[in-house]
Amino acid sequence: MTTFLTDLIEKAKEPDKVDLILKNGQIVDVFSLETFVGDVAIYNGYIVGIGQFEANDKAIDVSNQYIIPGFIDGHIHIESTMVRPSEFSRAIIKHGITTVVTDPHEIANVAGIEGIKFMIEDAKDAIVDILVKLPSSVPATKFENNGATITSKDLQTFFNYDEVIGLAEVMDYPSVVNGDQDMMKKLEIVKNKKLVIDGHAAGLSDDLLDIYSIASIRNDHEAVNADEALSRVRKGFHVLVREGSAAKDLLAILPAITEKNSTRFSFCTDDKHLDEMVHEGTINHAIKLAVKNGLDPLISIQMATINNAKCHGIENKGAVAPGYIADLLIVDHLHELSIQKVIKNGKIVNLDSTQANEQVEIPKAIMHSVTMEEVTKNRLQIPLKENEKANIIEILPGKIITRKKVDVVDVEEGFFKSNVEKDYLKIAVCERHKRTGNIGLGIVHGLKLKSGAIASTVAHDSHNLVVAGTNDEDMLIAIEELQQTEGGLVIVKNGEILAQVQLPIAGLMSDQPYEVVAKNLSILHEVLETIVDSSSQIIFMTLSFLCLPVIPEIKLTDRGLFDAAAFKPIRVGVGEA
Repeated sequence: MTTFLTDLIEKAKEPDKVDLILKNGQIVDVFSLETFVGDVAIYNGYIVGIGQFEANDKAIDVSNQYIIPGFIDGHIHIESTMVRPSEFSRAIIKHGITTVVTDPHEIANVAGIEGIKFMIEDAKDAIVDILVKLPSSVPATKFENNGATITSKDLQTFFNYDEVIGLAEVMDYPSVVNGDQDMMKKLEIVKNKKLVIDGHAAGLSDDLLDIYSIASIRNDHEAVNADEALSRVRKGFHVLVREGSAAKDLLAILPAITEKNSTRFSFCTDDKHLDEMVHEGTINHAIKLAVKNGLDPLISIQMATINNAKCHGIENKGAVAPGYIADLLIVDHLHELSIQKVIKNGKIVNLDSTQANEQVEIPKAIMHSVTMEEVTKNRLQIPLKENEKANIIEILPGKIITRKKVDVVDVEEGFFKSNVEKDYLKIAVCERHKRTGNIGLGIVHGLKLKSGAIASTVAHDSHNLVVAGTNDEDMLIAIEELQQTEGGLVIVKNGEILAQVQLPIAGLMSDQPYEVVAKNLSILHEVLETIVDSSSQIIFMTLSFLCLPVIPEIKLTDRGLFDAAAFKPIRVGVGEA
């Protein structure tokens, strides 16, 4: 009886009977970091030969072009692109990304296990291979309200899915350090299945990194500079170098990467808006940026392919070698990465016409996720005394970490008043899952809004409704609009809605084709330029991360300000100047 394996072996002996031969290409070897001229024989989705084969009607001449492995994204939240997995796949394949490792904890925080099921089912027939790490920390902390709780018992059934390959970023590091019973169960389940556990070591000290490693958490995408990256490598961690929309860490980490240690580094995206992704891609963009700033092109490709495969325990992907899945790219230059052909599972993809497969039905439970109490002007007031200093969230450009700033702010009739010139603006997080009525209030510096207000139901990771603005009236209109449209992004000025993107799937994703969503996002960002002090395409992404309390130093939740370093809530006012 012929098996799949014996069939591949037989075709390796008879390359004239294969499905496709790539002739005379410059093959990029990610193992030895070299290139050599050769032919690649492909059969039934696999590479069955590297060598010199006779040309026939199944051969394509790729002389003077490079054959490289399809790119692998080591960590991305598809929800952050604002389209469902099947639409995300259509958009990203054009940039040579053939496999992604995703963590659906965004939708899990809103819709629980039903949200995870939807993401997996919708991704099943996608063009790109979408591999799933199960959310480990839902909610991320106990200091805010989200829409669901995911326990170790909830995760058990998901390991029956072939697409599930491990446990996603362990954000709740106190539960690891303190030996929380349910967290320990999650780690043990995944460890016993010999799957990979992802880290989230933002701001962790060396001794806490030791505990992470003891717990078999040995990769991390939260290093923000070369020193942090090297510290992780020396402790045995695999560093995922992040280059997204708000978090751009690649250039800061680049000096740490050498030919000696390059196998301990990979590229990832984490979070990226759709219009930016459609325009420049993700991992392909990271490669070009790294090469432009001095990294060897072969090391860059290695980081985007085989390194990610090894990091996540993905077999038979990430290399141009016999027995590997034929996810390949044909490019003209290694520096520019001008992609001429994408080969997925041994077949050439028509990049001009990537049609979506039949999409799964969206459960009603995740289409009506904005459930909140009415917000009035009185509830948006921050009481402060004259000359009282305040804790302020200071945005750091290109980072999702923030700085805690203490300063005297404007006060009118006993309440904080926004000051556009000083760029001290009001920000509010309104709970939208359980009608608690919670509203966390704070002051933010660095948004650079000149007028109006912006609001979003994308607010990591609990995804409550976040709004920031120069005046209460526009903030209230923005809140009301997102309540009525079941979530999204909106810009309001002088009582008028200037632009919006509706995201009815859990308040995170659109149910429209990616082309429609990308166009609406482009319009939104064009309008945004009229109300900000300088170019700020990523202002909505930045806004969303101001709510993530597991990232240093200071963030805002529906329960108020949170000091991530001390891991406890704090007040806005800190006493007399």
